[in-house]
Amino acid sequence: MPGSEILAAQAAQQLDDLTVVIAHACAQISAISPAAVVQRTKPDESPVTSADEASEAALLHGLARVLRGVPVISEESPQAGKNFDPRDSFVVIDPLDGTREFLAGTDEFTVNLAIVTHGVPIAGIIAAPKRGQIWRGVVGVKAERLHLMPDGGDRAQTIQSRCWPDGGAVAAVSRSHMDASTDSFLAALGPVTRVPSGSAIKFCQVAEGTVDIYPRLATTCEWDVAAGHALVVAAGGIVTGPRGKALAYGRVKENFRVPAFIAWGDARKAAEAGC
Repeated sequence: MPGSEILAAQAAQQLDDLTVVIAHACAQISAISPAAVVQRTKPDESPVTSADEASEAALLHGLARVLRGVPVISEESPQAGKNFDPRDSFVVIDPLDGTREFLAGTDEFTVNLAIVTHGVPIAGIIAAPKRGQIWRGVVGVKAERLHLMPDGGDRAQTIQSRCWPDGGAVAAVSRSHMDASTDSFLAALGPVTRVPSGSAIKFCQVAEGTVDIYPRLATTCEWDVAAGHALVVAAGGIVTGPRGKALAYGRVKENFRVPAFIAWGDARKAAEAGC
């Protein structure tokens, strides 16, 4: 499928097979104890472990079978995916999002996978191995939550983001990477309860309607955002840059950096806020 275009209908047809691929990666992580894992520090000072690497190997093996020939951008080997045309379709993966949380023994880490076409995420799958859950969505088709099973997911439940409440709005915020700009942005929205969490689980909370907004106004990377972006949009929400600017993916020259983003459960509230 090199150079081909994956549309939403095609992504939906592949969703079950991709969920199996994600489940196998989760199994690789779950087989490794955080207390005994081999780890090292990357040049950006973030940790990487043998669990990240085992998950990546499982994802790449599965993707080579399910989406043969489609370029893959991975957090652990971004250089390998630089020789591609971002105007075509490609896959973005984070084999273990929330490595710090994994090492701390919490359940706030995920495996992320997104299909991007013409620079826009059209499908996303996020799995939380220790929570035993998978969230997945295809833009314009469906969004759902499943129980994580050894060979995929089970008991699919449709999810939908919620309208902004008249009172009691809830924001998902980063447990490890809170910044002053995000703090000021949330303060300007009025009374908003902040719920700290690690990894892409925050996107899942927006998509399933348990929180209303997830802002991050500091630099992050496409593999941290793409799957959650697709999931939130599939569930009825919106993900943009500040002031409503569209996010673009496949930014090779920028080393796949995302300057900032805001995930809203309610697109109308985003428009009212000028986002």
